[in-house]
Amino acid sequence: MQTVFVMKISKPRRKVILKRGTCAKDYFEYCKEVGCEVWEVLKNFPHGIFEPVCLWLPEKHVLSGTSVYVQGVEVSIDYCGEVPEGFEMIELPAADYLLFVGPPFPDEDYAEAIGNLRKAAEEFDPKRLGWEWDGENPKMQLEPLGKRGYIELWPVKRIGKGEAYGILSVDDGKDNC
Repeated sequence: MQTVFVMKISKPRRKVILKRGTCAKDYFEYCKEVGCEVWEVLKNFPHGIFEPVCLWLPEKHVLSGTSVYVQGVEVSIDYCGEVPEGFEMIELPAADYLLFVGPPFPDEDYAEAIGNLRKAAEEFDPKRLGWEWDGENPKMQLEPLGKRGYIELWPVKRIGKGEAYGILSVDDGKDNC
């Protein structure tokens, strides 16, 4: 059994500086299309308000001939500075997210950690907390660092009353005796 922590967070209206691929749906496809150096550019961007993120863009932000999966860094809504060459800036509205945090893991087991957390998130019913999935905002993935556990943010919108946090236990297929 693996425990996944869930918490509702709110993000303000903001901009994202991002680099698009052509048809990538995940990290490995994205790196094949644009290269893996994009992450370093984003990590070193001095005006980010949070660490770099990978995003699965909603349809309204996917331009013709570009990928749903992108990498970017959030900046304040009033940022009007430079955008690195080959990148672009889009605006995102204020949004609520369910933050899913898996347990710490050995770095070499990142694929298993990602799979376990995604299984938990996919099986999670936000309605029991008074929310539903929000297809108008991007889903986000943080860098999978074993020491903090794997983290994804899934957008939600309010449909009723409920708690804004929870703990999930997910069968990871291991004998935990």
